[in-house]
Amino acid sequence: MSATVVIAPDSFKGSLSAREVAEAIAEGWRSVRPDDDLVLVPQADGGEGTLDAIEASVPGSVRRSAGDVTGPDGRRTPGEWLELPDGTAVVELAQSSGLPLMREPDPLGATTRGLGEVIRAALDAGATSLVIGLGGSASTDGGAGALSALGLLLIDEQGELVPEGGRGLADIVDVHRDGLAPAPAGGVTLLTDVTAPLLGPTGAAAVFGPQKGATPAQVTRLDAALAHFADMLGGDPARPGSGAAGGAGYGFAAAWGATIVPGADRLAQLSGLAEAVARADVLLSGEGRFDDQSLTGKVVGRVLALGAGITTGVIAGQVTAPTGGWSASLTELAGSVEVAMADTATWLRAAGAKAARELN
Repeated sequence: MSATVVIAPDSFKGSLSAREVAEAIAEGWRSVRPDDDLVLVPQADGGEGTLDAIEASVPGSVRRSAGDVTGPDGRRTPGEWLELPDGTAVVELAQSSGLPLMREPDPLGATTRGLGEVIRAALDAGATSLVIGLGGSASTDGGAGALSALGLLLIDEQGELVPEGGRGLADIVDVHRDGLAPAPAGGVTLLTDVTAPLLGPTGAAAVFGPQKGATPAQVTRLDAALAHFADMLGGDPARPGSGAAGGAGYGFAAAWGATIVPGADRLAQLSGLAEAVARADVLLSGEGRFDDQSLTGKVVGRVLALGAGITTGVIAGQVTAPTGGWSASLTELAGSVEVAMADTATWLRAAGAKAARELN
């Protein structure tokens, strides 16, 4: 008897996109049970892989080029956005301003300008609303680079534009909003998987700055610069999610009135995950590392929560915490982390085949 299997993983960051993960698992499953109905619904949380996940899940979506834009370290990089059938533009910060695009970390100078240039291209093309995925940022600039690309002028005491990056925020003496492009009529939604505020010990600089190469002294400097930026721009720096993507959540909320929402929830809604799971006999999800955080707001936990009452499973590069159901670790299948990472797709196919044998 055939079964309906929904495969809804997150990306394996730095290795494979969520779509590639889902396809590899499906290939393995089909090698054992070729007659089953496999429904691939790749997921994301607003960070790396958001465009891929939505493109794979929303019929009629079209990938658009924004041309070359300013990368986080100033070098040019290709910019892309996704046009949905209803006129919404989806933009992924990690695609244009992500940490992997840096030759080397620059916690004080890295910028989100490229994100703003991609948004500008989407607006010029007629986007009626915006969904911005926040995650994987190389910078801690409060979104100032992106907003500057959209026409916000941040002026220093010499009447010049302040430098790019978080370091420049401390030099602001005046903010000119007249040239800032208006938000689209349909509004702006920010997708994030964090609830961090902008400032303080749980804020953008303190929590995420070290991941971008910031020393303790630089963290202190960046936090003070962000506080000054918030004093100049207004808004609510304590709002949950304001600290997302180096404070870009704050910047867009303050300047454009953007709404901050849990990325995994919105991606699940856009991709029709709940409807797919409602018809499923088996639900598989996965991520690079399943740990104690995975069931507390991350993609896999939110996916599994939809599968109450049906058979569920987790396929991950490493599994270091109970999943509440069936699981497969690529590291265990391959024998080591190094072997698993050297050919992740092959081991995902092996895990998919193992799931097909053991979950029916």
